[in-house]
This record gives sequence, C-alpha cells and structure tokens, in this order.
Amino acid sequence: MIPRNMFEFLKVKSVPRLFWSAAHPLTMQPNMISIIMLIIGLTLFGLGEALLIASGVGVSPWTVLAQGITNITSWSVGFATFVVSAIVLLTWLPLRQIPGIGTVSNIVIIALVIDLSMPYLPRFDLLSLQITTAVAGVIVTGIGGGIYLIAHLGPGPRDGLMTGLQRVTHLPIASVRSGIEISAVGVGWLLGGVAGIGTLLFALGIGPCVAATMYVLQRWFKNNAG
Repeated sequence: MIPRNMFEFLKVKSVPRLFWSAAHPLTMQPNMISIIMLIIGLTLFGLGEALLIASGVGVSPWTVLAQGITNITSWSVGFATFVVSAIVLLTWLPLRQIPGIGTVSNIVIIALVIDLSMPYLPRFDLLSLQITTAVAGVIVTGIGGGIYLIAHLGPGPRDGLMTGLQRVTHLPIASVRSGIEISAVGVGWLLGGVAGIGTLLFALGIGPCVAATMYVLQRWFKNNAG
C-alpha cells in the first residue's frame, strides 16, 4: 500500500531556508557555506545536463526552443539561446525577481561543467542504457537545482522564472516548472526544433525532482536540528 505522504513533495510551494541559505540574494559578503553549496549545486546541475546530452536521446527543452528559433531566423543555436535567456530575464521585471551571485554563476559554472565532463561520460548504443542515462541526468540536475536554489544567492534565468511564477500563481513548484519546460518544448517543436525521449523526460521530470530535493532536504535538516 502506498503511504499517503509519498507524493507530498509535489505540493512544495516555496524554496526552503536552510543553514546554507544567504540572508539576501544581493549580498556582497555571503557566508562561505552559501558559496560552497551554490557551487556544489551548480556543479551537479551542469553534470546532469551533460548526462542528458551524452544519453543521445534528446536535448533539453530550452535547446529544442533555440533550435526552433534558428529555423526562422538563421541565428546560431548559441545566439538563439542567449536571446532566449535575455528575454527570460526581462520577464523577471514584472515578477519582481532579484538577481544575485548565483544568477551569473549559473551561466558560468554550468557551461564549464558541461564542457569539462562531456569527454569523460559514457555513450551507449543500447536504447535502455541511453534512457537510463537520460533519467540519471534529470535526477542529478534536479538535485543540483534544489541545492543551489536553497543557497538563496540568486537563481539562473529559467529557475528565476520558475520561482517568480510560483510566487504569483501560488501553484506547487513541480507544476510550475513542468509547465514551463513543456511550453518550451511545444513552442520549439512547432518552430521545427527536434525533441526526443530525453527531452520529454526532462520536461516532465525536472519539476518533481527539484521539488523532491527541496522537500527531502527540508525534512532531513528539520528532523535533525539540534
């Protein structure tokens, strides 16, 4: 019989404040533990993204969107990604989101981790192993996302959109994030972007994975406080 609270994490509606949470995202003198956990979280996030790429069964939803934009503009995928990120950042204004060290670190650290880890990640020809790698990528990305968001040093562009929309709609984080990712895939696919099994796994799974990480960490440290 499934425990009643097994899916309680899907109801998480805010980023918890734990011992490594900074007092304010705009602080210029964050605690060392906040910085360390930010780096750990972003490193895991980048590793998860790299695993998804290495799986060979689909890129992330936002890359599908960037691919679609290149089909109607003839921009490069990199430039399209930059433009999308800039537009997402503009949506922060009405949502009253606050950037911070984590916002810049998100762009730099994740990109570095992807580039540095890709040569060492295994590639499989068997579909079952490819899907397993993609699932691992989604889970690792979700864990990293939860850890770095709790640091409260400013989210990346897309995570900031997630937390901003959650605050406005009061919907669970898992639902908001899944809705954003599915929307990105849908628009990208309509514009001619290429989606795969890994893309759908990411779109449907990243929200619940981030929410589950926050839920577990909050419960763990609350139960072990003192």
